[in-house]
Amino acid sequence: MDAPGNISWAVTATALVLLMTPGVAFFYGGLVKAKSVISMMMMSFGAIGLVAVLWILYGSSMSAVTSPDQFAGNPFADFGLSGLAASPDANVGLISIAYGATFAIITVALISGSIADRAKFGSWMIFAGVFATVGYFPIAAWVWGGGWIMNLGDLLFGPDSGVHVIDYAGGTAVHINAGAAALALALVLGKRIGFEKGILKPHNVPLTLLGAALLWFGWFGFNAGAEWLSEDMGGVGLIAINTLGATAAAILGWIVIERVRGGKPTSVGAASGAVAGLVAITPACANLTPGWALVLGLASGALCALAVELKFRLGFDDSLDVVGIHLVGGLLGTVYLGFFATEVGLFTGGDWRLLVVQLLASSGVLLYSFAVAWVIGTVIEKTIGFRIENADEIAGVDVVVHGEEGYALTT
Repeated sequence: MDAPGNISWAVTATALVLLMTPGVAFFYGGLVKAKSVISMMMMSFGAIGLVAVLWILYGSSMSAVTSPDQFAGNPFADFGLSGLAASPDANVGLISIAYGATFAIITVALISGSIADRAKFGSWMIFAGVFATVGYFPIAAWVWGGGWIMNLGDLLFGPDSGVHVIDYAGGTAVHINAGAAALALALVLGKRIGFEKGILKPHNVPLTLLGAALLWFGWFGFNAGAEWLSEDMGGVGLIAINTLGATAAAILGWIVIERVRGGKPTSVGAASGAVAGLVAITPACANLTPGWALVLGLASGALCALAVELKFRLGFDDSLDVVGIHLVGGLLGTVYLGFFATEVGLFTGGDWRLLVVQLLASSGVLLYSFAVAWVIGTVIEKTIGFRIENADEIAGVDVVVHGEEGYALTT
């Protein structure tokens, strides 16, 4: 794993995943009103600045445990990474931590899409820091760092069962986590002024398409990046073709639903479909044959296209469809493995136990993340306030909160 080629790929993958968060900023930025684009993008860049620092200081220490009954690792075990930096394993260890930081960053940044056009930046930053600490860092330990989700098969069926939760790149820790938190925040902050179907249109579709392209580009590092830890990186080919195929199929699934429902196939729909496919294949990229990955992609595009309409029926304002894409897509990709994971799924290996652990892991993360985000968001709203004033929302978040305009059309 410390061969020059592996190290080079690790650095490249880290850069690719870091680029995904500016991709989120562009994707979200194009979808909001012209007078909210700076605010929307700043929430992603604020997450980069804050979460990266917290991860280096103590988050990486919290993301690993020595026993599945631990909630999280000791945040002061190697505060600021001074111990690791001085160790013989510093080269590999520090790159691994840098790579892990990019996952923590994008998880928090994704949540911001649910509160577009109406959130205070300072309150968002407080939420981001607290949620990263008690939301993402412990869940990362549960899923990848030796925690209860990583050991769920052994806990339920015995240490020799051979059943383990499959979440290769973050269906639970990233997407279900972010989607559940997004739903909680959308409920805490309430609806935007004038919220109803068709009234709030994207102000810059090309910006959204650019964001989707950057996300798809960076997702190859997101999904295949961890393969640098293997001796021969033998799983990269399967992960790459699944990341390509499922995403492409999801575009088709989304635009077909748009057309069947009596509308037109839109570029925003294609971009949203691509993201839905990327979300769904995230946990499954290394454990599906390419054919089953195409089916998953098609299903995720269609299902998420239907799911984003639920906010109008149920009355919650998830501004940029974080719930409909990331929560629904993350759940679909994680549970789908229980049926179709290569050789171990219910329909591909005849073992029902994988489906059980996939369902329990998904449900556990969903409930915990929702509760944590609800509590943090409510405390902030009831104390310093999370939502901007109605007059400021009408005037524009960019000028009121940041003193800037996204488009200086006049001098």
